[in-house]
Amino acid sequence: MPDNKGVTYQGPGKVEVETIAYPEFELKDGPGVNPANVGRKVRHGAIVKAIATNICGSDQHMVRGRTTAPPGLILGHEITGEVVEVGPDVEFIKVGDLVSVPFNIACGRCRNCKEGKTGVCENVNPDRPGSAYGYVDMGGWPGGQAKYVLVPYADWNLLKFPDKEQAMEKILDLAMLTDIFPTGFHGCVTAGVGPGSTVYIAGAGPVGLAAGVSAFLLGAAVVIIGDLNKDRLAQARSFGCETVDVSQGEPKDQIEQILGVPEVDCGVDAVGFEARGHGAQSDTEQPATVLNSLMEITRAGGALGIPGLYVTGDPGASDEAAKHGSLSIRLGLGWAKSLSFATGQCPVMRYNRQLMMAILNDRVQIAKAVNAMPIPLDQAPQGYADFDKGAACKYVLDPHGMLAAST
Repeated sequence: MPDNKGVTYQGPGKVEVETIAYPEFELKDGPGVNPANVGRKVRHGAIVKAIATNICGSDQHMVRGRTTAPPGLILGHEITGEVVEVGPDVEFIKVGDLVSVPFNIACGRCRNCKEGKTGVCENVNPDRPGSAYGYVDMGGWPGGQAKYVLVPYADWNLLKFPDKEQAMEKILDLAMLTDIFPTGFHGCVTAGVGPGSTVYIAGAGPVGLAAGVSAFLLGAAVVIIGDLNKDRLAQARSFGCETVDVSQGEPKDQIEQILGVPEVDCGVDAVGFEARGHGAQSDTEQPATVLNSLMEITRAGGALGIPGLYVTGDPGASDEAAKHGSLSIRLGLGWAKSLSFATGQCPVMRYNRQLMMAILNDRVQIAKAVNAMPIPLDQAPQGYADFDKGAACKYVLDPHGMLAAST
């Protein structure tokens, strides 16, 4: 049995790479594992050798101590790799397949899964609908920032790449299919982006940049990305986006300079609950800022796609209400403008095959757009630290040293 190592959360601001148990086809007890899931048989699962496993902004929320994640939790939900073992109930996925693992864990059997709502599967998390690898309150399935990881319901969840050699040539692009590319795309689809749209995306982190790429893929005429981080704004401009520096003031004023009017057709929130204010207040946390500004600048009858993460428990929030996920949102403004809102986990399987085909046929270069940066698994703590400081890149962990050979 091969040795296994994984990235673990050790408390606010601290992660470590530790030796962890090699996966078995049974969910074992451990930090964050829901007691009702302990001992659960996973005969329908596969063990995946992680070739690429990414650091996500959602992971950073936990590492900053902004969730109720317990110490020892194995992190990571963006997994791309090779199947090395399958359970006795797996029929179609085979050992040796190169696959993308959607970050949603879904059974494929419940009502929501059958309706394509894989982000809120009813059978994988005893506490509430919806689950993900290595994430707080998501059922306790071990994370994938590791050398090996267990994937339940393999036939349903795994996306097999059709040609292994071709896939390895584009592995950094394909590594974005697990989460950020479908998530950015979902944000744009639910915001109503289409041919000729004008789009404002709040946040120039990896999901915001992926949303920018997605907006162009969907035919947008103008894509504007707003952020406080000048390096990330420069990265957005590198593939054709207009940009807004929200430290200089409200987005609507800069949007008017770009478009001639202070509004857009479609708004996307790629920031989430750790949002900061605008202008002179950009150094203070104001968790409702992005949602309220999007309601202001999105045209009447438009829509907001909200892939940015919002939580039910935030021990580090700036006020008591926000600690429980209650924000001062101008819902009356949204109602008056007849705006639509779409929230929640992206249902990755709704999009990942189509986006895979766009990558394989050279329609998009998502890794270049988000500035994908491979680093060894052992450098994960430094990657987390640099990402937290605002590095304008997407860190991709390389547990087996296979990315250096392919890029």
